[in-house]
Amino acid sequence: MTQERTLKSEYIYRGRVVTLRLDTVEIDQGHTTLREVIEHGQSVVIVPVDYRRNVLLVRQFRKAIEESLLEVPAGGLEPGESPDQGLLRELREETGYTADSFERLGGFYATPGYSTEYFHLYLARSLRPSPLKADADERIEVVRVPLEEVPRLIRSGEIRDCKSFAALLAVLHLFPDRL
Repeated sequence: MTQERTLKSEYIYRGRVVTLRLDTVEIDQGHTTLREVIEHGQSVVIVPVDYRRNVLLVRQFRKAIEESLLEVPAGGLEPGESPDQGLLRELREETGYTADSFERLGGFYATPGYSTEYFHLYLARSLRPSPLKADADERIEVVRVPLEEVPRLIRSGEIRDCKSFAALLAVLHLFPDRL
């Protein structure tokens, strides 16, 4: 598989969350084309499971699709923050809980066709209340769901974002021994 050689990069937009870059690339046999790239920092995605084997999900409105989604807690890392630190901060901000036990299970790219965002996947257990003030622009509802209900929620379309699919199915099917 040949790689594309970047001939030129032009920054179109720099925002608080994303940067849009337009790359001119050379593909096989000297042909060139344009690639639109969304630069986004690394993120954490968390599957928090309480002592009753409930997963703590969050429901929040997503402007891009004009709907509220049921998701696993997740968020971007702050500058200089490690994934472990980010997971504990995001968990407290979004659910009001912290985890006395957590494990990094791997990671994955969100949408590598056009974005650089990488998710560090965590399982969090031994949860206890430890609220942290949520971001000013977030309105989040915490929803406890028995782990055995997750496949039904995915099949029914109640859970339908990619990071939640990947995180929940990984925990249930690749790492069930860790629950």
